[in-house]
Amino acid sequence: MRTILIALLTAVFSVVTVTIEKSVAQSDAHAGAHSGTKAAVEPGDAQKSFDQLKSLAGSWQARVTVVPPQPRMEDGTPLEVSLRVTSRGNALVHEMKTPGVPDDPTKTDHPVTMIYLDSERLLLTHYCDAGNRPRMAAKVSADGRTVEFDFLDVAGSTQYGHMHHAAFTIIDANHHSEDWTYMAPGDKPIHAHMELTRAK
Repeated sequence: MRTILIALLTAVFSVVTVTIEKSVAQSDAHAGAHSGTKAAVEPGDAQKSFDQLKSLAGSWQARVTVVPPQPRMEDGTPLEVSLRVTSRGNALVHEMKTPGVPDDPTKTDHPVTMIYLDSERLLLTHYCDAGNRPRMAAKVSADGRTVEFDFLDVAGSTQYGHMHHAAFTIIDANHHSEDWTYMAPGDKPIHAHMELTRAK
């Protein structure tokens, strides 16, 4: 039964991939046939912000400062952060973990965040170890260096709190900062600031 299920899933994904490839090829051919009649459309703010965040793809070393201080999170606590472009460029996966701790989702925190376009909006969904999935929508700072995500809604229980806000500030190709605000029970904010350096 398992072999049949795997074969069926493989076939479905193969059909989807071929269909997407044909659609992309037809779209490119159509665009090429009409390229002389219209000027190129400028990407909107959401697309520009998404492209900017995708430039952060790679592995990063972080130092964290938490306010108010939390147990086992002293100032300068190290973290490893990875950002990966996936799904044909349609999503950016953000993951963080404690260095030297083996992956074990039953024992260790390893939250995953997905950043993606939804029409003219850039959205973030955070798959939290608190067991919920808050969504946030992006806005861009006046200087264009910071992409900030404001809370929209949350799916799942908020009994233990939820992630409420995130911001990414690009300093240069090898440095950026991240700010994450967690809303603890009783609407008590916990703010984590990370200074990140691209791993060599």
